[in-house]
Amino acid sequence: MGIDLPLIWALIVVFSIMMYVVMDGFDLGIGILYPFFPEREQRDVMMNTVAPVWDGNETWLVLGGAGLMAAFPLAYAVILSAFYLPLCFMLMALIFRGVAFEFRFKAREHERHVWDKAFIGGSLAATFFQGVTLGAYLRGLPLVDQAYAGGPLDWISPFALFTGLGLIATYALLGSTWLIMKTDGELRARAIALTRKLVWLLLAAIVAVSVWTPLADPAVAQRWFSLPNLFWFAPVPLLVAACMYFLLRALRGEPHAAPFILTLALVFLGYSGLGISLWPNIIPPGVSIWAASAPPQSQGFTLVGALLIIPFILTYTAWSYYVFRGKVKAGEGYH
Repeated sequence: MGIDLPLIWALIVVFSIMMYVVMDGFDLGIGILYPFFPEREQRDVMMNTVAPVWDGNETWLVLGGAGLMAAFPLAYAVILSAFYLPLCFMLMALIFRGVAFEFRFKAREHERHVWDKAFIGGSLAATFFQGVTLGAYLRGLPLVDQAYAGGPLDWISPFALFTGLGLIATYALLGSTWLIMKTDGELRARAIALTRKLVWLLLAAIVAVSVWTPLADPAVAQRWFSLPNLFWFAPVPLLVAACMYFLLRALRGEPHAAPFILTLALVFLGYSGLGISLWPNIIPPGVSIWAASAPPQSQGFTLVGALLIIPFILTYTAWSYYVFRGKVKAGEGYH
């Protein structure tokens, strides 16, 4: 029995994107929450909680994109052709946000508000266009002769726009629970109060997307409610409800890491539901990972490099979080 290289590469790409969503999600969430914390000192602390790690978090986005190009060139060509506009908007937003990280601390007092706005706008726009791309991707991509056959604005739809707003709520919750874990005092108390509201907002978004998705796409409905997929999918809503319950319960006392961990669990459950909806297709509605894969020689060659580099990425990521562990207080920071 030979090695299923497309399956291995699909797992690598899925893992990379999941790591990006988890790790860049909370620092994008910090920017989304900036308007709720107008005091300069609190904003300094918020930015310092993610300043040492934010650029490393985006390594996973690069790895996922490079893996898609190397292992599934057809999917890479079709997806980028379909979504070049929202993806360009996302990248421009990430540039504004990244520049704001560095220039905000060096700006004069009367100029700092400009970089605060760049940080807020970049975080919101990057998150929104990621969500819009996801929503449009779920709806499926038209192909003719293995090439994208849609228009440049076909990614715009009510479902895709709503998915963008839902991802903003998701990242905001990741950001607020990260602040609970990394800060104390008034900032932490305000983050706890915000988290209580964001939990219900995210729950409403999850319910809406869960109902809307099968109604909008009969193929997804068939995949959800047919055997054996139903056995895989049935526990997901129950686990989401359990995570929500324990998250709200954790917020009653003096929470530390539990809200952030439970929010990560919610993100993972949403990601697993996405996988159940699409598997084994990489170009919905009907192109599988095997149909879109590169030649085995190419996948095998690039797999060697991936298996060498991924442990290094995991190691320096874990080390950076270990070095910058603990609470961040006012006046502290690596700048």
